[in-house]
Amino acid sequence: MRLLNRSTHHVELTPAGAAFLVEARQILDHVGRAAHAARNTAGSPPTLRAGIVDASYDTMPQILRAVQRRHPELTIHQIEAGAPEQYRQLADGRLEIGIGHASQPSPSVASELIRLDPLGVLVPATHRFATQDGVPVAALAEERLLLGEETQTPEFNQFVGELCGSVGFVPTVYEGTVESNRAAADLVLQQRCVLCVPASSRTSSRPGTVWRPLIEPVPLYPWSLLWRAGDPSPYVAAVIDAARQIAGRLGWLETADPPADLPGHLASSETAPAVSDDRPS
Repeated sequence: MRLLNRSTHHVELTPAGAAFLVEARQILDHVGRAAHAARNTAGSPPTLRAGIVDASYDTMPQILRAVQRRHPELTIHQIEAGAPEQYRQLADGRLEIGIGHASQPSPSVASELIRLDPLGVLVPATHRFATQDGVPVAALAEERLLLGEETQTPEFNQFVGELCGSVGFVPTVYEGTVESNRAAADLVLQQRCVLCVPASSRTSSRPGTVWRPLIEPVPLYPWSLLWRAGDPSPYVAAVIDAARQIAGRLGWLETADPPADLPGHLASSETAPAVSDDRPS
């Protein structure tokens, strides 16, 4: 059976080769998951691989700290990845839990809304918005907006685009791209653009910049926990339970619902796995 077609200039897969590659990758993924499960059941210290969108956001770190306090035996690995990559890693077993906008319905990934995060705009301290208590969304029409790298944060870019469209304009997008909120804040500081960013980002306290909430309307970015549907892991359940407790204590879901025509209103949740009485503190 021929798997490759070779010529003087290139090598390409035959249809049989392409089918073989797909199956081989699935086998390797299953082997990795089996090895991870074997290590955890053979007395090795338990581990949890948790996805985070950007190191500057405080939602998942707060949750993981609570889990770690309750389960000191657990080794937690934080893996920085955009929501699309987290979906892929959850599906193939490289992640146990993640966080992001649950905008990609998938039968293999369950989700639960845990936070409605007010969206604001980060500007230089000398910017005209800096003295305002709130910035009307329509005022962004006069600014260059920095969006995230499309392969990493397409759901956030779509959220911002739909928000601008809801008040009648298409945003002027800054042509450059960055891969972290910290790098984005550097561009804001240089007065090249402004950045829409949720309140939960610690980037909003960057010296020389000012974060102001958006109003008219008030947009709320929906953060959801993401995990493999049917995952029986007690540590995944512990993360979900800790998130519910923190959300209740800090009022993450108490903010008034956004208008029905805004993308944040579309966030949904699915049933979480059962949580034992051994709750994180």
